[in-house]
Amino acid sequence: MAWDFSTDPQFQDKLDWVERFCQEKVEPLDYVFPHAVRWPDPVVKAYVRELQQEVKNQGLWAIFLDRELGGPGFGQLRLALLNEVIGRYAGAPSMFGASAPDTGDMEILAAYGTEEQKKRWLEPLLNQDMFSAFSMTEPQGGSDPNLFKTHAVPDGDEWVINGEKWFTSAGRVADLLFVMCTNGMFVVPRATPGVEIMPEPRNHNHIVYRDVRVPLDHLLGPENGAQALAQRRLGGGRIHHAMRTIAQCKLAFDMMCERALSRESHGRVIAEHQMVQEKIAESYTAIKMLRLFVLETAWKIDQTSTLEARTDIAAVKFTMAKVLREVSYNALHILGSLGTTDLTPIQAIYASAPTMGIADGVDEVHKATVARRVLKGYRPHEGYWPTEYIPAKREEAWRRMRPVLDARPDLARVAEEYSARR
Repeated sequence: MAWDFSTDPQFQDKLDWVERFCQEKVEPLDYVFPHAVRWPDPVVKAYVRELQQEVKNQGLWAIFLDRELGGPGFGQLRLALLNEVIGRYAGAPSMFGASAPDTGDMEILAAYGTEEQKKRWLEPLLNQDMFSAFSMTEPQGGSDPNLFKTHAVPDGDEWVINGEKWFTSAGRVADLLFVMCTNGMFVVPRATPGVEIMPEPRNHNHIVYRDVRVPLDHLLGPENGAQALAQRRLGGGRIHHAMRTIAQCKLAFDMMCERALSRESHGRVIAEHQMVQEKIAESYTAIKMLRLFVLETAWKIDQTSTLEARTDIAAVKFTMAKVLREVSYNALHILGSLGTTDLTPIQAIYASAPTMGIADGVDEVHKATVARRVLKGYRPHEGYWPTEYIPAKREEAWRRMRPVLDARPDLARVAEEYSARR
């Protein structure tokens, strides 16, 4: 099998264009019009549409969707390389039609929706005429579907939904809520009577669904198929989070190195102090290892499927949170007091690390999943001693070598002498 760590020149040209576009147009827009994609002002919206058309002209719109689902079909490996660039800029995913939580919702709509559902919801989501949120986690059960209580009951030509959802990110500003019930996944317009969004928290919303009525055709996929849809959505979401996390780690690392070469302490540039050098070296290697792991996992998905690569996806998920936490902390520490303020991105990056360890399933659950799946490839040893128990290995080696030693007295003599000396 050939090993190749290069990017084909044609796709590298695309990556170079994305880098220039983000630096020259997306980043300035972020600072002048934060969250520009959602600005109601028609003048701002028209300018955003102009920039998005440039992305579409490059064939980079909705880059997360496979070709059979209506996207460019880059595959996960190329998507990872793109996300390493896009993930550095807050507004870039939206500018490329690839921002969470819409990406996951669009993916399951494209994969499981009827033609009418795609026409009604997928097209407006792809065009950013609508925005969505994923309403899965519950206050009493976290992300464990076995503990969920939100349920839908058929009543004539409608479903009646009752329950509570927690941590529905961007639910307050969503047009559509993808609600995971114990017996199915339902698309619920936010303005539906009975959808009550609690005052707190502001960004990751607590929502009560009280006798919420939606038509029968608002069921997405099969009845009782919510867990399958959620795994399809979350599996892709986890690896995409990891791709963008690499970009955030690199941003923190760049700031760390720049600062180390710019500040002095005790008569020397702080980059000359061994403690600073240690943080830089450890951060460098951690990012490198995470990146290679993410790229290999993305390649594996392309070769097989998200389902086949689920062990590595789970491992990537908890690894990215750990690396982001360590690298951003090192960067914050090297920036000193400035790093503790909101005057650089470091504080926000560091604050996001614990969230990355919780979103899409807590790290501990993924660690347990990885351990269980890895252990399926092993068997317990027989008797008291492990397979690599040296006295037993030595005895077995003598048994296997005996025919050779019997045929070679000179070799046997040397072996006996060596054994006697031991």
